[in-house]
Amino acid sequence: MDRLKGWLFDEEKRRVVFAALSAVALVFSFSGWPGQAPFDPAWVAIVLCGWPIVKGAVVGLVTEFDVTADVLVAMALIASLVVGESFAAGEVAFIMTLGAMLEERTLRKAREGIEKLVNLSPNEARLVREENGRSVEATVPAEEVVVGDMVRVLPGEIIPVDGVIVFGQTAVDQSLMTGESLPVDKAVGDEIFSGTVNQLGSIDFRATKVGQDSSLQKMIRLVESAGAEKTPIVRIMDRWATWIVAMALGTALLTWGVTGEFIRAVTILVVFCPCALVLSTPTAIMAGIGNATRFGVLISSGDALERLAKVKTVAFDKTGTLTHGKPEVTAVRAFGHLGERGLLSWAATAERRSEHPLAKAVLRYAQKTGASLGDIEEFHLLPGRGVKVAAGGHQVLGGNLKLMEEESVSLPSSLTEAAQRELKEGRAVIYVGLDGKAEGFIALSDTLRSDARATVKGIEAVGVRTILLTGDHKEAAERIAGESGILVVRSELLPEDKVKAIKGELGGPEWGNTLMVGDGLNDAPALKTAYVSLAMGGVGSGMAVDAADGVLVRDDLKRIPHLLRLAKKTATTIRFNIILSLFLNLVTVILAATGIMGPVVGALAHNAGAFLIVFNSARLLNAKDESSESLGAEGFGLTETGLTAKTAG
Repeated sequence: MDRLKGWLFDEEKRRVVFAALSAVALVFSFSGWPGQAPFDPAWVAIVLCGWPIVKGAVVGLVTEFDVTADVLVAMALIASLVVGESFAAGEVAFIMTLGAMLEERTLRKAREGIEKLVNLSPNEARLVREENGRSVEATVPAEEVVVGDMVRVLPGEIIPVDGVIVFGQTAVDQSLMTGESLPVDKAVGDEIFSGTVNQLGSIDFRATKVGQDSSLQKMIRLVESAGAEKTPIVRIMDRWATWIVAMALGTALLTWGVTGEFIRAVTILVVFCPCALVLSTPTAIMAGIGNATRFGVLISSGDALERLAKVKTVAFDKTGTLTHGKPEVTAVRAFGHLGERGLLSWAATAERRSEHPLAKAVLRYAQKTGASLGDIEEFHLLPGRGVKVAAGGHQVLGGNLKLMEEESVSLPSSLTEAAQRELKEGRAVIYVGLDGKAEGFIALSDTLRSDARATVKGIEAVGVRTILLTGDHKEAAERIAGESGILVVRSELLPEDKVKAIKGELGGPEWGNTLMVGDGLNDAPALKTAYVSLAMGGVGSGMAVDAADGVLVRDDLKRIPHLLRLAKKTATTIRFNIILSLFLNLVTVILAATGIMGPVVGALAHNAGAFLIVFNSARLLNAKDESSESLGAEGFGLTETGLTAKTAG
């Protein structure tokens, strides 16, 4: 009973129930079942879906004289009922209700995304104070931290406010803020941001930006303000509603006055019943969205699909979008007697107890290639530098240049020059030393998706430009851009910088209507700001999925060119549908005014027009991806982190 009450008093759930009941009733009405029913089942749809529309139209006219699509539909409902076309009245009411439900769902999801971002803010901070000559820790609410406070963060904790490190070394996962695929080493004097994750060492830092001034809170405000700036597109029907209503009433009254036959006036109102016009946009949108879903792209609303047709530029994030989002070994370079396989074995042995993402990448590569691992006798993790271990009677080093210098390991010039070339290409380098001698290095980087280059070519073939927006370093950004074929790059961008780039505030040419494609939480403000946006559903954060207008379910970039072509076809179909519906209205009005067409034939004519519109829109369902095969018979599921694909069976 309580569950039933919940459905009845929840407006959104109640509308879903009413729409479902209306759909069933319209099916019964169309089939003529049951034959001995005391009333036409279509009245269920008229009452449940039509009454709110009529009420809204009357209130709008009385209070603000606002002539919108509701007035047009209300007139269609009444005219249809006058001549006994209850099915047509129920049909229009049902379609308009579905459209309203879709818009409400989009607004709700945008708000839920903002709430998820707020929940990422740490609730507490660990303050360090000096009392009686010794350091004392005190846990306080994060909002009570003030500029100048000393804050301590342990490994694995989220940094609560922005600050500058005064003690300790660590590696920080900044992907939340900058999208960098690799953790960033931090030492005394380096800046850290709220919402990022301290991965390794314990650090003390002095707070510099707190409360609403912190980086995470700025990101929250960016998403909220961007969402507020997005206004729904003005429906074509609403723009024309005033003229169509005036034309319908004027023509009916004029015909009645000239001929003196009221039946002709009623017939004109019936044929002006905008079923075909009402169906023009939603049927094409539904077919377009259905086609996109078949190819693994989920679109949140009809507005988003309409906006996709007007895109002039596609802006890509790098990490997790054009790339796979995690480091992989790209080269093993030996400069001593070990050889590449021996170097890899010692490096993997040294890194096997480390939790650093680069260490895990080395271990994955060693296991994949079958490299042998030795037993570790001693293990020392050196935050911000690397590892130092004893294994098999040898001392093994694996880390950065700073570690090699601290351990007095001299690097031959050939090794140094080769490592510098890798670093200039935006790759990370792990130097490997054995018993005080440099043996070589392992290069790692985030790798480009196999379909990225083909996607960029396909987008440009549609007549749309491409750009790369990333928080990663210039070298890494330019390497990925070169490999993917993107000519314009903006690197080292914070979330607010990506927003400025989307708005054209960082200099350079105007991008026009921009489609933003991203995967991470740091992309959420840009996704919300862009004219239209897509999130990577397989690896994308829940926030990115919620902020976007659509989701690439399987992270399948090569579907983007098809989506752009599909959006243009959908827009063309909508325009054709509207022109066709207006033409049919014109013809039937002339026939009704001259008395050639009566109310019954008029009702049949406007239903035939609606059928033609539906048939034309349905052709979008069969639009093919010119560059690749369809996903086939597959379904899609929703996980806590976003949308993922699951094969049938």
